[in-house]
Amino acid sequence: MTEEKILTKHPLGKSGRNISKHKYETMKQAIVETLRNKELTHTELFNQLNKSLKGKFSDNISWYAETVKLDLEARKKIERTSSKPQKYRLK
Repeated sequence: MTEEKILTKHPLGKSGRNISKHKYETMKQAIVETLRNKELTHTELFNQLNKSLKGKFSDNISWYAETVKLDLEARKKIERTSSKPQKYRLK
């Protein structure tokens, strides 16, 4: 049986990536849970994701996190703040 894939989007209209739907959903859920009720910088977000997914995610956490984060931005599920340093939050 072929693994189901999803083509991600990019907020600047660049080409997305064709990735495993299961890995996408796992990472999406982790990002949404991490950003629930708080704003985090890029570094804070990725530190939390690496901590929460270590040992539970078989591939490069940071690469998938960046790919899914950009997709969620393009789909208007999360947004960057205009503050310095820039933070991410759920829309």
